[in-house]
Amino acid sequence: MTTTKEEWIADAMELFEGALIRYAMLFTNSEDRARDVVQDTFIKLCKQERKKVEKYIKAWLYKVCRNRSLEVLRKENRMMELTDSTLIKTTSKTPSPAVQAEQNDQIHMALALVDTLPEKQQEVVRLKFQHQLSYKEISEVANVTVTNVGFLLHTALKTLRMQMQKTGEV
Repeated sequence: MTTTKEEWIADAMELFEGALIRYAMLFTNSEDRARDVVQDTFIKLCKQERKKVEKYIKAWLYKVCRNRSLEVLRKENRMMELTDSTLIKTTSKTPSPAVQAEQNDQIHMALALVDTLPEKQQEVVRLKFQHQLSYKEISEVANVTVTNVGFLLHTALKTLRMQMQKTGEV
């Protein structure tokens, strides 16, 4: 006797649903998630051609159920549960507005102090720290030797450090 696809799926659900839920619970550790996995499994069965899976329906259902359970686990492992305690423990990678304001003030003060340096030292400091040029590139731009670039930077940084210590900004 041939049955309709709907009857065939209903029979499969009656035969395998409970066992599949228990099987999915081995992976998910949650009856609700296991029921969702089994529901997804039977939805996939509804979309399959009956002739393709009818002979090995039990193995097919278990395989689909297992794969769907693993998909759910992978998805959940990528997600982090956000509770009040994890929110408190999680710190932002960006500095707070107060820290940003302080850093901006220090940068402005440092730039103002750079303006007090001799012209060649100013140029070398700006090329190195504002434009990230190498010593060799700075020597070509500023028309000085690489050794002189090192000396100018050393002298400029030493002067800046001393000036910042005097103002108490270090």
